[in-house]
Amino acid sequence: MTLQDIKQRFGIIGSNAVLERSIDIARQVAPTDLSVLINGESGTGKEVFPQIIHQNSARKHGQYIAVNCGAIPEGTIDSELFGHEKGSFTGAHEARKGYFEVADGGTIFLDEVGELPLSTQARLLRVLETGEYIKVGSSKVLKTNVRVVAATNINFNVAIEKGKFREDLYYRLNTVPINLPPLRDRKDDIALLFRKFANDFATKYRMPSVKLNPDAEQALINYYWPGNIRQLKNITEQISIIEKDREITLEGLLQYLPNYQTNKLPALTNNPFSNSSSTELNERDLLYKVLFDMKKEMNDLKQVVHNMMKGVSNPLNSMDESSLQNTDQLFRAENNFSVLPTNRDLTVHNPIIVSDKNAYAQPIFVEESLSLQDKEIDMIKKALKKHKGKRKYASKELGISERTLYRKINEYHIED
Repeated sequence: MTLQDIKQRFGIIGSNAVLERSIDIARQVAPTDLSVLINGESGTGKEVFPQIIHQNSARKHGQYIAVNCGAIPEGTIDSELFGHEKGSFTGAHEARKGYFEVADGGTIFLDEVGELPLSTQARLLRVLETGEYIKVGSSKVLKTNVRVVAATNINFNVAIEKGKFREDLYYRLNTVPINLPPLRDRKDDIALLFRKFANDFATKYRMPSVKLNPDAEQALINYYWPGNIRQLKNITEQISIIEKDREITLEGLLQYLPNYQTNKLPALTNNPFSNSSSTELNERDLLYKVLFDMKKEMNDLKQVVHNMMKGVSNPLNSMDESSLQNTDQLFRAENNFSVLPTNRDLTVHNPIIVSDKNAYAQPIFVEESLSLQDKEIDMIKKALKKHKGKRKYASKELGISERTLYRKINEYHIED
């Protein structure tokens, strides 16, 4: 099968040299049984290449199974991949075949393989090296003849350094690497892809196809495309449905390109293929951010109280650092009780004095929660509101991964 035949059969649009090289590697490695690791950002079309490899191999008449490793809970991933025996765990009312048993003689595509737990990684390594595996709850060794193709959008060097991915498994999966270019590196293909998607949606929704004027087309090409082909397709569908005018101007297009000016600038981004170990922040960074914000609010409160005690007409005016540090001690001495928590007391409620002309005669106490959970929920809501419910950009604003944000939204029952 020629390169053009493959592109036509699998709906691949574009003539980028790196893309065509990746297709050629997939075509050459297909007749072998070598493991293949597909690297690329989210939305670059990694799911197409395992199908190219399978359909051009001797296993094409066997089973092809695609598994999203990131979508399967950690507690059930072993059962899904390798099967289980009846009664092996709570809810196992009958024996079940795993994907490696079902796909015997065929191909398994492990998408987001970097999300596998370490215990499952050890099992997978054994399958790749010997073809042997054991069902959950069994002691019998079974054999399978499966071709494994894996894909990821993470930086394996960082994951290995942090102990989240086994180095020996990485080298076993990475026998033949295929690297897919991001859409921003395929500028000559962007306009072509837009026209293809526009025609497809015109046929689907039975309406005239949308077109871009020259300025809008240039803006489309210059956009950063963090979501790559998937984002371009979604935006094309939105424009096709919403816009009444079939010729799209620059002003009309920019309504659908989030952070257009920002993304045109050469700025640091969370590139999953960067060698920096700081590309992915964890939950601890979010908690630090909450604590720093709480500390700032506490200092502001002390400043207001101190100014009120001095009889300042506008208690919100700024004050010098030395006065700010002595505010807590001064307030305790003059009132003979404490209303401001110490730095170690983060579990109590902090009473705030709301002042008027008779503040010293009639203090009013309003309780403000210092719960870390409440602060975290508030920050998540603010980030979602700022980015109009777009969780990807909200997670970047908070400094956490998108997956962590999804989990916290579900955990706190936050409606975005």
